[in-house]
Amino acid sequence: MMAIDYVNKIPNNVDLSDNRRLQRALEAWQPNFLSWWDDIGPLGFQQKDVYLRTATSVDAKGWAHFDYVKMPDYRWGIFLADRNPDRQINFGDHKGEPAWQEVPGEYRGVLRRLIVTQGDTEPASVEQQRLLGATAPSLYDLRNLFQVNVEEGRHLWAMVYLLHAHFGRDGREEAEALLERRSGDEDKPRILGAFNEKTPDWLSFFMFTYFTDRDGKYQLASLAESGFDPLSRTCRFMLTEEAHHMFVGETGIGRVIDRTLELMKEHDTDDVSPFGGVNLPLLQKYLNFHFSVSVDLFGSELSTNAANYYTMGLKGRFEETRKDDDHLLKDASHEVMHLEDGRFVMRDDPALQALNEALRDDYVLDCQRGVDRWNKAIAKAGVDFRLKLPHRAFHRQIGQFASIHCTPEGKLIPTEEWNARCHEWLPTDEDQKYVESLMKPVYEPGKFAAWIAPPRRGINGRPIDFEYVRFN
Repeated sequence: MMAIDYVNKIPNNVDLSDNRRLQRALEAWQPNFLSWWDDIGPLGFQQKDVYLRTATSVDAKGWAHFDYVKMPDYRWGIFLADRNPDRQINFGDHKGEPAWQEVPGEYRGVLRRLIVTQGDTEPASVEQQRLLGATAPSLYDLRNLFQVNVEEGRHLWAMVYLLHAHFGRDGREEAEALLERRSGDEDKPRILGAFNEKTPDWLSFFMFTYFTDRDGKYQLASLAESGFDPLSRTCRFMLTEEAHHMFVGETGIGRVIDRTLELMKEHDTDDVSPFGGVNLPLLQKYLNFHFSVSVDLFGSELSTNAANYYTMGLKGRFEETRKDDDHLLKDASHEVMHLEDGRFVMRDDPALQALNEALRDDYVLDCQRGVDRWNKAIAKAGVDFRLKLPHRAFHRQIGQFASIHCTPEGKLIPTEEWNARCHEWLPTDEDQKYVESLMKPVYEPGKFAAWIAPPRRGINGRPIDFEYVRFN
C-alpha cells in the first residue's frame, strides 16, 4: 500500500517529492486553486471550524480522519488507489495488453478531453452550491454540504494532477482553464449543461446529490476501467468519496418525505404547505426536473465518440470486468428506445454505438432503487402516493428526444400542450418561491428546520446534536 505523504505542501501518495518539476508546477497552481476557492467557494463560513473527514489512506478500511478544520486549511491532495503491476487492459482493441502507465501518443487529445470534461464538473458543483450555507436546515446538513464541497475540490485536484503529470503544457493550460470557467457564466460556462443550472435551495441540493452525483458515479466507474492506469487508479479512489455525496442526497430526500408524512398524519391532510412542509406532488416535480437533466449527461443514445473511447481502451462500461461477453462488442447489439411513426419502440442497435445508452440503463436502475426505498416509507405510512421516475424521453435537451415533448408517463404531446401543461410536471416559479420560503437557517445543535426530519444517526458515531460546525 502506498503511504500518503502529509509532510509535503501538497498531500499525495504519488511520490511527488521525487519529481521536482511536477511538484513545482502543482505548487504554482495551488495558490490559484485557493484563490478560486475564496472567490467562489462556500460563502460566509470560511473561518468556521467544520467537522470534516480527510483522506489519510486509500485503504478500504478506515481511510479517513475526522476532525475540526477550517475549509481553506483542508488538505486537498492527490490520492490514487494502489497500483496492480499485473493489470491489463480489459476491453477494446488493446484487450490483453499491459495497462498504460504513460499516455498513448495516438490517443493523447481524446484522453485529455475526457479528463478535462470530468474535471470541469468538480468545481462547477461547488460554485452551484456556493450560497446554500446561509439557509442550512441544521448543523448536520451544513457539515454535509461542506464535506461534499471540499471533496469536489479534491476531485478537481485529482484531475489536475493527471493533466500536469501527463499532458505537458497543454495539460497545464487546461488546468488553468478549469479555474477560469464558471457555472452559469454566459461567457465562460461549464462544459456540461447540468452544471450550469442553479442549485438555489436545499431540496435542489438533495436532488442534485442523488441524481447528478449518481451520474458522476457511473462516469467515474467507466473511467476507472480505463487502460490508462493513472486515470483508473485516480477514479477508483474518487468513487469511495463519491458514495457519501449520494448518501447525502438519498437520505436528504428521505428525510423530507419523513417530515411530510409526519405533517400529513398530524394534520390529517395531503396539503402540508400551510404547515411548512413539502407536498409529495411538489417533490415529484423536483424529481422530474433533476432526473431528466441528469439523464442528459450521458449524451446521445447512439454515439460514435463513445464507441471510439471503448475501442481505444480509454473508457469502459460500468463494472466492465464482471460482464460475460467478449469485451470487444464488434458483433454485439444493445436494445435502444427510438421514436418511430409517432410511438416509442425498442430496437437492437450496434452495442458499440449504444454504450451511452447502456450506461444510462444501469443508472436508471440504480435511481429506481432509491425511489423504491422512498415509496416503501410512504406506503408504510399508509399514504396512497408513489414517486416515479419520469419517462426517459421526458424533458430532454440532448439526444433523439430533444426535439419532442412527452408527459412523464411517455405520452407524446404537441408543443402547444407542453407549453400549457409543463407546470404540472416541472417546478414553476411559484413552486420555487415556496420552497425558497422554507429555507430558513437553523444553526442550533440538534435542531432541524420544520420541513425536514432529523437523520437516524450522526456522523462518525457522533450524536445528532453534536456541534458539527462551530460558530464561535
